[in-house]
Amino acid sequence: MTRRSWRPVRALSALALLFASSAIAQDMIRHLDLSSPEMTQAEMTRADVQTILKSSAGIPANLSGKRLSGLDLSNLDLSGVNLRAARLNGANLTDARLDGAVLDQAWALKADFSRSSLVRASFFSSQMQGARFDDANMSLARVAGDFTGASLRNTLLVGVDGSADEKNQSMGLMRAIFKSANLSDANLSKANLLRADLEFAILRNADLSGASLREVDAAGADFRGSRLDGADFLGADVNSAHIDKAVADSVLAPAKNLDRAMRE
Repeated sequence: MTRRSWRPVRALSALALLFASSAIAQDMIRHLDLSSPEMTQAEMTRADVQTILKSSAGIPANLSGKRLSGLDLSNLDLSGVNLRAARLNGANLTDARLDGAVLDQAWALKADFSRSSLVRASFFSSQMQGARFDDANMSLARVAGDFTGASLRNTLLVGVDGSADEKNQSMGLMRAIFKSANLSDANLSKANLLRADLEFAILRNADLSGASLREVDAAGADFRGSRLDGADFLGADVNSAHIDKAVADSVLAPAKNLDRAMRE
């Protein structure tokens, strides 16, 4: 086997090792060459994907581990499809239907899911940094993945579960990471965000009514104009967070570092 033929094997082996590593379970990007074919090139066309979907005969298609980066998958019905560990970096999934789809450990850096339906989809340990979910419906989804810098404006996230997974400590603390994400006008009512990372997240005019934000890291987050009635902030770190004065001493009273929050 030539040195060149070893490259795909090494790339796949590196991915497998990264997924198994406990120390970097949600911080894998720095270990990969994101410009490599493994992360940027698709191994099939949109037509190939459509053929697989049609041939599945009512059974959810299996696209696990497939390289689909950069593909136009807009408007496709991918409901229930297994996309575990698939690469969807830069893919166009606008207006697609992905209800119940499995995107665990998938890579979708800067992918576009705008206006898509992702009800009850699973994003466990997925890498969604910089992706767009504007106006999408992600209600009841499992979102224990990395959405750092993602755009989720006006997104339906009703009842999502982004809580820390205490059962998978061998993989590190798996939880929702919305660090520096834009969640303005999003509906997160009744969401479970226990121990999630909301550091510097924009939550202006978001609906967090009835949501659990226990022990979240919300340092520097912007909650101005947010609906917080019934939200649970017990143990949440709101150091340097932007908050409305009207809720500072009521809903946010159980939070940590409330005296360091920016009351406006």
